[in-house]
Amino acid sequence: MRVLVTAGPTREALDPVRYLTNRSSGKMGYAMADAFARAGHAVLLVSGPTQLDIPEGVDFLPIETAEEMFDAVKRYIGKMDAAVFAAAVADYRPAVVSDQKIKKTGETLTLELVRTPDILGSVRGDFGFTGTLVGFAAETQNLQQNAREKLRKKGCDLVIANDVSKPGIGFDSDRNEVLLVFPEHVEALPEDEKHHLAPRLVREIERLAAERASN
Repeated sequence: MRVLVTAGPTREALDPVRYLTNRSSGKMGYAMADAFARAGHAVLLVSGPTQLDIPEGVDFLPIETAEEMFDAVKRYIGKMDAAVFAAAVADYRPAVVSDQKIKKTGETLTLELVRTPDILGSVRGDFGFTGTLVGFAAETQNLQQNAREKLRKKGCDLVIANDVSKPGIGFDSDRNEVLLVFPEHVEALPEDEKHHLAPRLVREIERLAAERASN
């Protein structure tokens, strides 16, 4: 298969010095890209800034902002058989980016934020993608309910959800514990190293892709 994987955080500039971001390390997305490559698939990894080594055997496209990731996905998604959206993309960005460093002038500072483009939500409709679509959902409450809503709204074949409020898993960690939310059922995978979970997830996605191709 030809597979697109997004990973890491995005950075949304406030001024030349500061930016808005999140705690995503990119480890789960990079583990997925590596597992796909080791399984013999052609992988394009679109990644926000991380401290990770690029997995061997993957094509790599670095981006910084949500807008840049949106443009990259729009450009390449039509060539893919499957797409896995593991990146933690900023939902909002500053409405105005200052050309100069914002100086400390008062007791409070008000920032106006505007929505960033919905990348995963654009894949089925705006981009016309008909391949296997997998999203990730990092949640702090109502894990299954929120993941199922994402599955429905975005047109995914699978949403891989994890509770990032649990200590020791998710953001910044080498370990994860995920819930696989399919249209017709749910399956929980026990906590494990991300590089051990990734091949298991790849096999599920391979199965979904084979089912889609046979229909």
